[in-house]
Amino acid sequence: MAATQKIVLNPSRDIPFNKLVLSQANVRRVKAGVSIEALAESIARRSLLQSLSVRPVLDAAGNETGMFEVPAGGRRFQALELLVRQNRLARTAPIPCIVKTEGLAEEDSLAENTDREALHPLDQFRAFQTLRAKGQGEEEIAAAFGVTAAVVRQRLKLAAASPALLDAYAEAAMTLDQLMAFCVSDDHARQEQVWATIQRGWNKEPHTIRRMLTEGAVRASDRRPRFVGIDAYEATGGIVMRDLFQDDEGGWLQDPALLDRLVAERLAHEADAIRAEG
Repeated sequence: MAATQKIVLNPSRDIPFNKLVLSQANVRRVKAGVSIEALAESIARRSLLQSLSVRPVLDAAGNETGMFEVPAGGRRFQALELLVRQNRLARTAPIPCIVKTEGLAEEDSLAENTDREALHPLDQFRAFQTLRAKGQGEEEIAAAFGVTAAVVRQRLKLAAASPALLDAYAEAAMTLDQLMAFCVSDDHARQEQVWATIQRGWNKEPHTIRRMLTEGAVRASDRRPRFVGIDAYEATGGIVMRDLFQDDEGGWLQDPALLDRLVAERLAHEADAIRAEG
């Protein structure tokens, strides 16, 4: 039996930035996704995480000129170029590159953009959760990834949902809108109970999930919470469910019994004050 021919990978080398030029063979024409400015900031913060794919530029006689074109990694090249223009990167800075001479440059560019697999949103949620657990604050994470602190809080909230629900979302048995609706509550047991209930029915709309999870709770817009104050309720151990994904008018108070006790105490205090006035 003939021996299987081994694959030989293309060599990598550091090439000065001023020896690189953007190739016309790059198939990406439509601007979409992360901006060049945002990518430049990412490179400035984390350095270059992925090498450029380059090919030697040849003269009319087929000889190498010492320059290299970039058919795959054009956005990274443009981000590096921006850093050079901003005087944040030297024009001669060494850039990690994979050097190719065989095949078609257009095929390299197309393969790089189609072979990659986008990160599942759940992996991103969990990555934010890991960064938070390792000591990074919400504002710091937001600045690092060009999002608002509110977005970071939303993703952390999603990552904190019941593992059973996260598994269902990962397996495409649940939509992102449904998962967001479940996150109105932090009670994993209750989340799982509602999930089991709606799976047996036909109505699985997010508003139905929110309604089921907030049954028995008191809206913050109710007269009783307005009378005693949300701060007073929370100061005595009361929990308020809040929806980070839509306007919740202040949320829902989970402990109606505690709320009613505070209302009675406040009414008694007001009555005493009125009696004291004669």
